[in-house]
Amino acid sequence: VALGRRLRAERYGRAIVLPRSAKAALVPLIARVPRRTGFRGEWRYGLLNDVRRLDVRLDQTVKRFVSLGQAPGEAPFDALPPELRPGLRSDPQNLERLRAVHGLTRGVPFAALMPGAEYGAAKRWPAAHYGAVAAALARSGSSVVVLGSAKERAIGEEVAAKVGDARVRNLCGETSLADVVDLLAAADVAVSNDSGLLHVAAAAGAPVVAVYGSSSPQFTPPLTSRAAVVSLGIECSPCFARECPLGHLRCLNDLSPATVLAAIDTVRTTRRAEPSR
Repeated sequence: VALGRRLRAERYGRAIVLPRSAKAALVPLIARVPRRTGFRGEWRYGLLNDVRRLDVRLDQTVKRFVSLGQAPGEAPFDALPPELRPGLRSDPQNLERLRAVHGLTRGVPFAALMPGAEYGAAKRWPAAHYGAVAAALARSGSSVVVLGSAKERAIGEEVAAKVGDARVRNLCGETSLADVVDLLAAADVAVSNDSGLLHVAAAAGAPVVAVYGSSSPQFTPPLTSRAAVVSLGIECSPCFARECPLGHLRCLNDLSPATVLAAIDTVRTTRRAEPSR
């Protein structure tokens, strides 16, 4: 309610409501936005006045969101146009500050690991596996930064403990989102679960290795050509659950660090083969 009242003064002409809950649709109503667009959801008639039916051809989350900005009845995109792919710009001066603060030497490659996932444990590849990857990268001469929120600090500590020296820096909770963008733009590879930071890394231009368990790489893929997707695709996945409903989490526990390290080599090799800019 308070957010809706604050937005009222801005006099917005249109709101596009991405979540399908009644709660999300209340904000633009309270803000008195005249046109309120969204998909049919839970008890939203009256809250939205531009209600769309979800087109079954929209096979990715991003396509669904983009379609809400199209005119009613307009054909959905088969593939997302390049101009609609997300892109983030980095700040070179802030990157140099971050290098100095966190001891990242210019010219020494560093990898970024993002072992958290706010959605739930069924999206999190085990921290011990991330630790094994961090140790292998450190042995090969890379520095490693672990990125995430303050709530993921303990996961970052578990990853860093597998190496036990300054080559791996747990920065969970120590960086702003802008800092994370700048670090990811400079990383020579970023390894992440299917989380918000995976898509930030892709938008920042980092070569990414995307690890999928309970979710689907077809539904929420990293939107970049510089990506390697790693998923076992076992019979019970994707289940889209927050916790493994069967209690074994085989889709992630059985995914070996060696598989992810091979994917890292692939995206690094592809990057080196790209024409210099």
